[in-house]
Amino acid sequence: MSQSPLTRFAPAPTGYLHLGHVVNAIQVWEFARANGGRVLLRIEDHDAQRCRPDFERAIREDLEWLGFQPDLEAPRQSARGAVYRDVLEDFARRGLVYACSCTRQEITAAGGAEGDEIRYPGTCRDRGLPLVDGYGWRVRIDPGVETFVDGLRGTQSQDPSEQCGDILIRDRLGNWTYQWAATIDDYLQEITHVIRGADLLASTGRQIRLARLAGRTTPATFMHHDLIMKSATQKLSKSDGDTGVRDLRRRGWSREMVIREATNRIRHQATGSSRAAG
Repeated sequence: MSQSPLTRFAPAPTGYLHLGHVVNAIQVWEFARANGGRVLLRIEDHDAQRCRPDFERAIREDLEWLGFQPDLEAPRQSARGAVYRDVLEDFARRGLVYACSCTRQEITAAGGAEGDEIRYPGTCRDRGLPLVDGYGWRVRIDPGVETFVDGLRGTQSQDPSEQCGDILIRDRLGNWTYQWAATIDDYLQEITHVIRGADLLASTGRQIRLARLAGRTTPATFMHHDLIMKSATQKLSKSDGDTGVRDLRRRGWSREMVIREATNRIRHQATGSSRAAG
């Protein structure tokens, strides 16, 4: 690698860490250490309604207890509003941003839902609504395929205009969205490798597009590992007491037991994926 890798562990303080987070942390830190890279800790607390200080404290305590020591720490996203707004103003000068009054229910009722994906059909694109609080703010996404090589899943092609349409970057409550905050942070913090769960694979094309519009000429390398599932159709959640790190600690599990359990689940998942592919 010509550039020393910089990856990140980016938990949202909307709940406690569970084994799924531990699985991700193992892969993030192992990749960094194996490639002479560094890990940046970023607290993604852009959602003011759901994030809580006690969850952040618990996340930090559990990471320290588990032995995951970051090399760097970024400012939490709630402190970066001025940065996000500066980038937004550049987008606005180029005519890439508009205000949107549509609710999720209205978009769904208009046929904008396909499976778990909500596609915005551009209802407010030409309405000329002001960019003020109370409206959502969206970035215009033109048709076009984004092709990238996932470090674990090979070549992928996605058309964000077909998947999600114009991207919501700030919601009606004034929160910067995950797609916007994570993309701008990965760009400006010079993250070279994004290692995360497969549930975020569909977000990659739109994040590459947003980053390019913001000025990033070379996208990050993305690696999407398998999720640790609670059942065949249900992934682990932050409310899952059976696999919450704090719950396991209360039951007497040691750090080594938690790491071993997460590692075994990675191996089991990888074996299952190999069998399915064969």
